[in-house]
Amino acid sequence: MATQEAPQLEGILLIDKPQGPTSHDVVDRVRRKLKMKRIGHAGTLDPNATGLLIILVGKATKVSQYLMSLDKEYQGEMKLGETTDSYDVEGEITETKDVPTLTEDQIKEVFKGFVGDQYQTPPMFSAKKIDGVPLYKLARKGKEVKREPRFIRINELALVEMKLPMVHFYVSCTKGTYIRTLAHDIGQKLECGAHLTDLRRISSDKFDVDDAVMLEDFEDMSTAEIKRHLIPIYQAVPSHVL
Repeated sequence: MATQEAPQLEGILLIDKPQGPTSHDVVDRVRRKLKMKRIGHAGTLDPNATGLLIILVGKATKVSQYLMSLDKEYQGEMKLGETTDSYDVEGEITETKDVPTLTEDQIKEVFKGFVGDQYQTPPMFSAKKIDGVPLYKLARKGKEVKREPRFIRINELALVEMKLPMVHFYVSCTKGTYIRTLAHDIGQKLECGAHLTDLRRISSDKFDVDDAVMLEDFEDMSTAEIKRHLIPIYQAVPSHVL
């Protein structure tokens, strides 16, 4: 019966992505569980990142553009004193510097400079494509190409905790913002370098990670349980989008 019912499923499923798998890996696992091909997601998370991944089931894939356009919130951690080629902990260290004796007020003052409308250059280690080729494939060959800066907005950037060289922060931003790049740029501004060591997406507009299902728990659910976790499309997007 579950196999016959599965193709009828549709809606928005909130998954709490674990560290390790790519966003596409999560989509594949949902496809296998639901025995459906029409599955997508609304906003990529790096393999090393955790947290809210909005999964689109069935006809919900039609509203992907709207859901991807929503503002996001993250909790992150960066390490000062080390710059990496990928701007995060997965990359190779390219530069090491002594971390100055910084106060919380000094960090907050630098954070203020990153709030608001701005242009941000995507990192080479990213899925963004140039002439159909993902940048990370070029980066792995040691190549660097010109990237067009994209318009973003940082709504809020707050210091959560500082235990040098580690800095924990909260950020609210528009779609397309690379938090890895933000961490790197903050490190450059502090003149000691930095890279992102941890990232968790906690919300996307009204969708919150507290309402999400752990991926492993989802894979153990019955079809009836999954149906209870699916958010109807009409509840997820404004009527003019449908």
